[in-house]
Amino acid sequence: MKTRIVNILIADDDQDDCLLTREAFRECKIANRLHFVHDGEALLDYLKRRPPYDDEQKFPLPGLILLDLNMPLKDGREALMEIKADTALRAIPVVILTTSSAEEDILVSYGLGVNSFITKPASYSGLIEVIRALGRYWLDIVELPLEGATA
Repeated sequence: MKTRIVNILIADDDQDDCLLTREAFRECKIANRLHFVHDGEALLDYLKRRPPYDDEQKFPLPGLILLDLNMPLKDGREALMEIKADTALRAIPVVILTTSSAEEDILVSYGLGVNSFITKPASYSGLIEVIRALGRYWLDIVELPLEGATA
């Protein structure tokens, strides 16, 4: 199987987690381009191409979103609800990657249409394993919609 190169948008307000995630992708030799936003408002601005994210070359629509639940301004649940309610965005797969393992968060996330729910591991080696599995599944195995395609 051949890894498909898709843009990955990571929405996480924790700068350390963002750095560790970037390093984990690099260590797993996943060459996909990563883009980061740090709150739910910025996530929706990015996806809807509102300034400062209106340059399509610099900020391409993602083929996969990794979403933290607990972010400022608009949390991941609210952002997920808006993404899945928007016909232009709902086909983009969203994977929750969060510190929460609360059953309520899992149920609400799937009820809102999330594609997968992953609790962030406590160790860097655990993160490596999660990113490796995520890359294998989402980038090697599954057929993703073309970026920018709408249903």
